Amino acid sequence: MSQSVQVFGRKKTATAVAHCKRGNGLLKINGCPLHLVEPSTLRYKVQEPILLLGKERFEGVDIRVRPFVKLLPSHWLLTIKNVDEVSKKEIRDILVQYDRSLLVADPRRSEPKKFGGPGARARYQKSYR
Repeated sequence: MSQSVQVFGRKKTATAVAHCKRGNGLLKINGCPLHLVEPSTLRYKVQEPILLLGKERFEGVDIRVRPFVKLLPSHWLLTIKNVDEVSKKEIRDILVQYDRSLLVADPRRSEPKKFGGPGARARYQKSYR
C-alpha cells in the first residue's frame, strides 16, 4: 500500500488540495500536466518550488492538485512543501529564504459590508439640495 500525504493551500477564500504519493514524478494541476498549464506566468509561479528544491526531489512522487469544493482554482498558491519528510527543515529553509509566502498562508480577508454605502468603506454620495 502506498503512503500518501494531503496538503492544503489557502489564499483569501480560495483553497487548493494537493495529494502526494509515491510514483514517477507526475505533476498534474486540475487534471492537466504542468507543462500544459496556461497562462505561462501561472506555470512559472507553480514551478518556483520545484526549481528551488531541484527536480530530483520530485522524481519519486506523484502530485495531483485540485481546487477544493466549489471555490476558485487556487492551484498556483499551493506549494509542494511536504514531499520529503526527512529533510523537511532543509526544504523549509530554502523556501523561506526565497519567498516566505510559499509556506505561510495569506491572512487577508474581505471586509464585511456595512449600512449606508455600497461596500465596506464607501459611502453613498451626499446631496445638499
